[in-house]
Amino acid sequence: MKSLFCLAIFVFPLFGFVRAQDLRKDHAKLEQSFYQETRVLKYAPDGTRQDSDVYRLWIKESPDEKGEKYTCVQFMIQSGNKPAYSIPSLAGFSYHYSSSPGKDRKGQLFGIDHDAFEKLKDSSGKSIPLEQTFLTYNAFVDFHSLFVFSEKSDSGRGVQDLHQPGDKIVHGASFSEPQENLGKQVADGSKFKNGEITLEWKGNGPANGRNCAILGYDSGESSFYLITKPVPLVTVKTKGSSHYFGDVFKDLETGWIQKASMHEIVVSETAVPAQKDIHSVIERKIVMVNLGN
Repeated sequence: MKSLFCLAIFVFPLFGFVRAQDLRKDHAKLEQSFYQETRVLKYAPDGTRQDSDVYRLWIKESPDEKGEKYTCVQFMIQSGNKPAYSIPSLAGFSYHYSSSPGKDRKGQLFGIDHDAFEKLKDSSGKSIPLEQTFLTYNAFVDFHSLFVFSEKSDSGRGVQDLHQPGDKIVHGASFSEPQENLGKQVADGSKFKNGEITLEWKGNGPANGRNCAILGYDSGESSFYLITKPVPLVTVKTKGSSHYFGDVFKDLETGWIQKASMHEIVVSETAVPAQKDIHSVIERKIVMVNLGN
């Protein structure tokens, strides 16, 4: 898999060469497969790295009469130097993407069914901890979030407002507050608030052998509030800040993302009943690659 991430980046400073409509158009109705890897690094208050987890998602998109159907081919987690394990129940898990207004009629972000993440078990039958359950769900959210920056926005400014390399805008998703809902273990009221999100057309360059527009995004100062109930009658509240940024390579012919990245720093404080508050610093590094059809 390492070779997937060794794609050279060469920016062509051809201002005005690519027409505006190349960024406005919807992606082609073609079956696509993707691989996404999320590395979660945890740090102690003194800056010492404590441990790390890796979340690997293989996912396939196939258009049908209902819209865009996404199917998880495989999902794996690796904690530190321990052997990686799969989550059998997610293999074959599918849903239809929903974009407006970011949640479907069931209150599910991007149409991702919450029920699929209730009581997850690994390949040996062992229950997956709540934190890893949430980060597993979040891997799917992160995947679709990257497309928010490459697809035209139906409400507010978006990629359609970038007319030539060098253009930079404040994205319409700025200051939005998507609900962080993960079924029964995450209580209502949990939310993530974006900061002032900027989107910039940095230039053009190749990825996967395709000519792409390189789009850089930056969330600004974001924040979140998470209410979890790990066991009955126990409520854990976490508040913190987030700053995420990265690049998206949008294929100028098909409109599909060929490669994308995200780097996020999260600082939080967790209040646990009858315990001292827990302070944590987490770094997340995400790479997503289009595997073709």
